[in-house]
Amino acid sequence: MCAIHGNRGVVYTGPGKVEVQSIAFPELSIGKRACHHGVILKVVSTNICGSDQHMVRGRTTAEAGLVLGHEITGQIIECGRDVEYLKVGDIVSVPFNIACGRCRNCKEGKTGICLNVNPARPGAAYGYVDMGGWVGGQSEYVMVPYADFNLLKFPDPNQAMDKIRDLTLLSDIFPTGFHGCVTAGVGPGSTVYIAGAGPVGLAAAASAQLLGAACVIVGDMIPDRLAQARSFGCETIDLREEGSMEDKIERILGEREVDAFVDCVGFEAHGCGCDHGKEQPATVLNSAMALTRAGGQIGIPGLYVTEDPGAVDEAAKQGALSMRFGLGWAKSHSFHTGQCPVMKYHRPLMQAILFDKVKIADAVNVQVISLDQAAQGYAEFDGGVAKKFVIDPHGMVPA
Repeated sequence: MCAIHGNRGVVYTGPGKVEVQSIAFPELSIGKRACHHGVILKVVSTNICGSDQHMVRGRTTAEAGLVLGHEITGQIIECGRDVEYLKVGDIVSVPFNIACGRCRNCKEGKTGICLNVNPARPGAAYGYVDMGGWVGGQSEYVMVPYADFNLLKFPDPNQAMDKIRDLTLLSDIFPTGFHGCVTAGVGPGSTVYIAGAGPVGLAAAASAQLLGAACVIVGDMIPDRLAQARSFGCETIDLREEGSMEDKIERILGEREVDAFVDCVGFEAHGCGCDHGKEQPATVLNSAMALTRAGGQIGIPGLYVTEDPGAVDEAAKQGALSMRFGLGWAKSHSFHTGQCPVMKYHRPLMQAILFDKVKIADAVNVQVISLDQAAQGYAEFDGGVAKKFVIDPHGMVPA
């Protein structure tokens, strides 16, 4: 019955270019093998992520023709015969990590580095370069494997639709920002520096508050993003201004270091002050070691890649960055890298949303757009607007 539907998706067509194109309607199969543990979703909402922008800018080895999108919320319209605990009509959040639930890492809760879903390396994601070739979900319909294990069912469909602007963020950026804070050791009374006020940085800042931080400082170069961080109680630092970061931290805290540092920038980082227009891929990591107290922790949810064809030097093109690692070693820092294991956090964060303990959509400034507006959304996001674009392919998100 599902085969009567058409399907459209956002397709990467080359550096700086995306298009909405007709794509194949999903089938319950993985290659030539039937996928009896999967479901087909009618996409309710699917978000544009900062890591999508790395591909669209041409800063990865992504090839033209890739269907984008790893932040997916949807309604089940077809279940494979082996799906036991979900049914047609359920509204679910899809972790961006694809995980089998059977391998050693999945059984240890490390679903971001599943060993069975990507022949090239541990870990997989929808619509992302080098992540297993899975079709992305910035589309009208998408197939999700290992559904019973992966999907988070919302308890009440009507309640879910009322809060869909918040719940759509459970697929990636809210758990990712939260994971960055948890791995940085944020807790009650912590002082925290968040590098970057894009959507993940703003989600991390809201997460730090949820975890009980005493002071959350957000640094960025875009005034609108800094204003967005201030709108929910964060202190801010404009990184275009001259002066040492230690001095700027001291003016806020009375101390020159923070308890916890969260890198939400990644490999396309730029310098500060007079160097703010120059790309310096290791600058945030070096700042983390300089600004974090001895014995502190550094969470790094910001993306770092193994190949960057647009990097500023030959070493960085291979993911080799110039870091003062000796400083971090001397200060007994711990560094926490890699994809967020979304399933570790998405249920408790769902509860925080449903019981009004956090207003994450307000924090990251969600703006809902149609599928046909996706290219415009990518362009505005790349321009640095303080918005999180959520694509609504079917007009299901309440006005």
